[in-house]
Amino acid sequence: MRLLALIGFLAIIIALAAGVFFFGGYYNIAATQTDLPPVAWALETVREASIGRHAATELAPFALDDPATIQAGARAFAAQGCINCHGGPGVQWAKFSEGLRPDPPDLKDVVNDMQPAEFFWVIKNGINMTGMPSFARAGASDDDIWRIVAFIKKLPSVSEADFKAWTAAPTPAAPAAPSAPQQ
Repeated sequence: MRLLALIGFLAIIIALAAGVFFFGGYYNIAATQTDLPPVAWALETVREASIGRHAATELAPFALDDPATIQAGARAFAAQGCINCHGGPGVQWAKFSEGLRPDPPDLKDVVNDMQPAEFFWVIKNGINMTGMPSFARAGASDDDIWRIVAFIKKLPSVSEADFKAWTAAPTPAAPAAPSAPQQ
């Protein structure tokens, strides 16, 4: 019985100390500071569990391996500004993204760790306490988000030349020559 009382007393002391530490302003939330290992672990674990649970019902409305879909996804990836934080083939991320905590992942490194539905859910909804915004709230359609997912899943094998060609602004058509007056 005394052991249980001791365990209960220690749990209360630890909870009070954690409350004072976090709510008393002692925990430094600056992006220049690395999270404490237990905090980093908790944030990562909660993030992964949440994505896994909420993304389970998402289904792509079209084939994600279609070359036209992948190319359209590359254009949407560039147009929506994804390259600013994640870079792209031959494109470095913007300098400001180095100040985000946690660091935006290099998508080539995590592409095999997540299912398409998980990427879709993250892009659509964003992630609290990171720099990842909700692209649905920013006006991206579900179809555009799925196209971005198709591109991300293909990203490790996309060459710099292909990415540049796929994301280049279309060249304007030459104006039609005026027709000769009829006599």
